[in-house]
Amino acid sequence: MPGVTERVERLGPATAERDAGRVEAREGLAMLRGRLVAASFLMLFVELALIRWTGANNIHLAYLTNFVLLASFLGIGIGFLRAESGPELFRFAPVALAVLVGFVLLFPVELTTLAGPNQLHGAFGWKPLPQWLSLACVFGLTVAVMGCIGHGVARIFVRFRPLEAYRLDILGSLLGIAAFSGLAFLELPPVAWGAFAAVLLAVLLGRSARWWQLAALVVVVALLGVESTAKYDHWSPYYKITAHYYGKPISVAGIRASGVLVVSANNIPHQTAYRVRTLKQIERFYFFPYRHIPRSRLNNVLIVGAGTGNDVAVALSQGAKHIDAVEIDPELQRLGARYHPDRPYQNPRVSVHIDDGRAFVERTHNHYDLILFALPDSLTLLSGQGNLRLENYLFTKESMRDVRKLLKPGGTFAMYNYYEPFLLDRYAGTLDTVYGQAPCVELGDPLGGRRQAVITAGTGATRNCATPWHGRHLSAPTDDHPFPYLQHREIPRFYLKTLGLMLLASLVLVRLAGGPLRRMTRYIDLAFMGAAFLLLETKNVVQFALLFGTTWFVNSLVFAGVLLSVYAAVETARHVRLPHPTILYTALFAALAVAWLVPPDSLLSLDPVPRFFAAVALAFAPIYLANLVFAQRFGGSISSTTAFGANLLGAMVGGVLEYLALITGYRFLLVVVAALYAMAFLTSRLRVPASAQ
Repeated sequence: MPGVTERVERLGPATAERDAGRVEAREGLAMLRGRLVAASFLMLFVELALIRWTGANNIHLAYLTNFVLLASFLGIGIGFLRAESGPELFRFAPVALAVLVGFVLLFPVELTTLAGPNQLHGAFGWKPLPQWLSLACVFGLTVAVMGCIGHGVARIFVRFRPLEAYRLDILGSLLGIAAFSGLAFLELPPVAWGAFAAVLLAVLLGRSARWWQLAALVVVVALLGVESTAKYDHWSPYYKITAHYYGKPISVAGIRASGVLVVSANNIPHQTAYRVRTLKQIERFYFFPYRHIPRSRLNNVLIVGAGTGNDVAVALSQGAKHIDAVEIDPELQRLGARYHPDRPYQNPRVSVHIDDGRAFVERTHNHYDLILFALPDSLTLLSGQGNLRLENYLFTKESMRDVRKLLKPGGTFAMYNYYEPFLLDRYAGTLDTVYGQAPCVELGDPLGGRRQAVITAGTGATRNCATPWHGRHLSAPTDDHPFPYLQHREIPRFYLKTLGLMLLASLVLVRLAGGPLRRMTRYIDLAFMGAAFLLLETKNVVQFALLFGTTWFVNSLVFAGVLLSVYAAVETARHVRLPHPTILYTALFAALAVAWLVPPDSLLSLDPVPRFFAAVALAFAPIYLANLVFAQRFGGSISSTTAFGANLLGAMVGGVLEYLALITGYRFLLVVVAALYAMAFLTSRLRVPASAQ
């Protein structure tokens, strides 16, 4: 330390010793700050990785949108509640992570067939674990992993003033999102995620790391390495894609076919690519839409859900002069380009667009003779938040109206899939409303409880239609309630049971691991804030999916935007004297009222740039104000870790309340958010004064 040495010569050893101590203290504080940022980085990175990875190996998680997210909140909350008591749990994080990875890989749940009594299988030909046991184990192990990591974060968190700690935690979380988004952008497999987390865990354990901890991290990376090097697996930003290519002839539906590509996504049968001549024999529905439009009219065709290329190959065979092929998953399109036997993506008449279908429809200025929605049925969820599958916004009434605007006079729209009876009526009824006439419905082969069907409508009378639709008019999905697969506006019984058991387990675990619940009563207002904030974040994730597409990139930007808004609020609270809480709450309720008065779909008519700025203002103004309220209250908390733990457990309740959207739609969540913040305001006014705590 040259500066200290110089002061020794001038001022003497006593003064120099004090200065050296200050320098060492500053360096120690800087290291502690860096450690908190790194631990928070690890916490969010592992949470995002688990949400993505567990859903790729266990199909039960395809139906529970925020299951792993809620388990993560519970674990982190318990870790924070134990920050100032009990043994250090962070040292057990490598073992907990190894056990979770081992369990998921040893007991996966795979859908191998869409019909018959034995549709589900586990590893090595075993029967899968019962659903309740599989989900319970994933839930418990996720709580354990995130609880251990959360405890490590909390023990550093408590050494800072509340707002300084929160600021560093948000900074680490931002870096965690950026890192995971970068790995997704590069389409790296889980071994890269595991190696990244393992190295950071080892660094945080430091010189105190024991052999068994390092061995557990090696096991994590080795297990994920075995999975990631599986010969037939590919990892896209959305799926674990398992692709088998059969170059030699195989038997399919009683005929011999060669050049067959079979694709599963997240352990669910997804697509099979055949030659056009094979499709004419075994999948004739691909050709039904062309009965209703002359070949001379196929100048411009749009295919949404182009996938591995069957629909593109058929359109080319029918004489399409130009095709816009839209596919959200880049790996599916690449597999089709490489392996589809007819090589449709190599044809110069085809333009490929890797994009969300609804977003493409909103942005394009082209008009089409034929628009196809080609089997866009993903079962893949938008994120750990929001009950949206990737394709939900394609099927809303508003989307169908936008599609009609893209049709040329006399143009034709068609969609096909294997539909349950109610879903067929829902879609056909929606087209009846949009086009003002009953669509043509042509039925094909059954598959389990579904029926193959092609639904065709047009701007004029549907040509050559022998079977117009005569069914029940069911409520159409809308941009506010985009749940076409939900038969009635209700929370399914399976969800209610699962969520109820999760909340019960949470109460038990919080009591056992976190001590008496009365510790958190002084922070009940922060729990209400946590529930409200989670719902507000969910609303924004869904809103941006509607406005800019359900792509992983949009999703990452929303999460980053939320954290930046939080960070800005914390910095404001640290450097500016905030007004009385009543004023902040009033501003927050005003921002929520504005967001309510401006429906998200009203912004779709704007050009992309003004739409973006309007969406940001509507979405992030309430988040910023909500976090000013939170920062003001959190900054005055006596126990920052207990306060933060209460906030996280409140967020878990908010994740449960998210399912109300299945009944009310997403816009109504703003009313729930306002009610929760009102409860936070009331309980904050009634809480015990600090002097008496």
